Amino acid sequence: MQDLPAKTTRDLFTPIEVGPLTLPNRIVMAPLTRSRAGAGNVPTVLSALYYAQRASAGLIISEATQVAPEGQGYISTPGIHSAEQVAGWKCVTSAVQACGGRMVAQLWHVGRISHPSFQPGGALPVAPSAIRPNAKAFTANGFEEIPRHARLRHPRSPASSRNLRKERGTRLPPASTVSRYMARTAI
Repeated sequence: MQDLPAKTTRDLFTPIEVGPLTLPNRIVMAPLTRSRAGAGNVPTVLSALYYAQRASAGLIISEATQVAPEGQGYISTPGIHSAEQVAGWKCVTSAVQACGGRMVAQLWHVGRISHPSFQPGGALPVAPSAIRPNAKAFTANGFEEIPRHARLRHPRSPASSRNLRKERGTRLPPASTVSRYMARTAI
């Protein structure tokens, strides 16, 4: 194994500014899917403990977090599209902040890499094209083939997230508000 020069090692533990965040060191924890969300895909106390234990990293990037129920592709993964999920993430970020950490959320929608068992009403997943992936999803029944999915026809179609939120009656703050909250509280 090759020894690192002393300057390189020192630099790893020096502060750095990244956008609006001033990080105490240059260590960034990459997102890792934990599949530990509770009922309703809400982050749990176990999630808060997991992330708080890693708060000494300069920045934590959360596990992928679905932005809509239709965006889920893996069992027991957290969302951020309901009031209960937002409250769960606030518990997580409060725990990280109490330990002096900083955190940002990795947001996602898995598109075709999903399974009807994760979709509202058992519907087919939606994606930009109707090409069936050669893959399996781990569901409550174990590994299952991912079926061909529905093609998203137009960004303003009923399957678009904006319209889905309206249909469900879920009201989320605009992205700019969420970004300001994340930068201010370091979720």
